[in-house]
Amino acid sequence: MTSTIAVIGKSGSGKTTIVKALYDVIKEYFPDKSILLVDNDLTAELAGRFGLKISNTIYGIRSGKHEYNTGIPKKMTKQEYIEWALEDILTEVDENAEIIVSHLVASKDCICPITKQMNEALVKLIDRYDFVLFDCEYDLKYLVQLVDYPIDTTILVTKPDLASLHLASIIYESNKKYASEGQFSVILNQIKENKQSKALEDANSFSLNTLGLIKKYEDEPDKKELAEIIKNMYQRLNLPQDTGF
Repeated sequence: MTSTIAVIGKSGSGKTTIVKALYDVIKEYFPDKSILLVDNDLTAELAGRFGLKISNTIYGIRSGKHEYNTGIPKKMTKQEYIEWALEDILTEVDENAEIIVSHLVASKDCICPITKQMNEALVKLIDRYDFVLFDCEYDLKYLVQLVDYPIDTTILVTKPDLASLHLASIIYESNKKYASEGQFSVILNQIKENKQSKALEDANSFSLNTLGLIKKYEDEPDKKELAEIIKNMYQRLNLPQDTGF
């Protein structure tokens, strides 16, 4: 059974850093389980965190602009072709772990056949993995336009200033319909020293369900320290906790 995590938030909130940290923790907890990373953010920053520069995307398949890594097999149906093309653009990031980049997705009202075919192919692909992590745009709508798949836990990442919290509350409310079957919580990120209590108080004033707090680092976050914070949060997520699952 596939466990799914979607991380959303405004650009610059630190969501991609948290996706990478979640990935590292899951790899540590479940080294034998398979992981698919889906870069659903238009910046495609997640691939860069693994030192990858990926040009072949799901959009490339949809638009016919994909440059194939292998020769196209003959005598395939359109559905078989899309499934094959998705396999072709998967990129390995580690043992049992791969990444795929979406780039642009279909518009909300698109009823063209390839939208349905792509959704079915992506569902089939996702079903193969134990964990799937989605690094999303600022909300879940962009992910839903890519693939219709249940999300076990959604994490909204936000900075702790009032303007960011106000925007987070809007995103939180508008995304409840997409996350209604799973857990939906908020990480307060980049909190200045000695401002944790104030940040939590402000988040509560916007009725945000706070999962945890991460301090502001002068440069890059300390990987070991961040990993311990994410581990503490993971214990409260709607995700497998037993390595024998």
